[in-house]
Amino acid sequence: MKYLRNEKGIKKLGQKIRQVRLSKNISMTKLAADAEIEYSQISRIERGIINTSVSHLLSIAKALKVHPSELFTWD
Repeated sequence: MKYLRNEKGIKKLGQKIRQVRLSKNISMTKLAADAEIEYSQISRIERGIINTSVSHLLSIAKALKVHPSELFTWD
């Protein structure tokens, strides 16, 4: 079975998380603390380096006070 990794989608998701975070004036440090995820992990997610888990995405959405689906809306 072929390993599936959507690089474009992973980058877009990270960009959207960063956009939402900045629009709410939340630092990466605060997001990491509120989502209970290490700062370095948040950084890698925002830069589109890692394909993160659904659990992490739900924690990030909760910390940003947005519905998880908002993280998947981009042009």
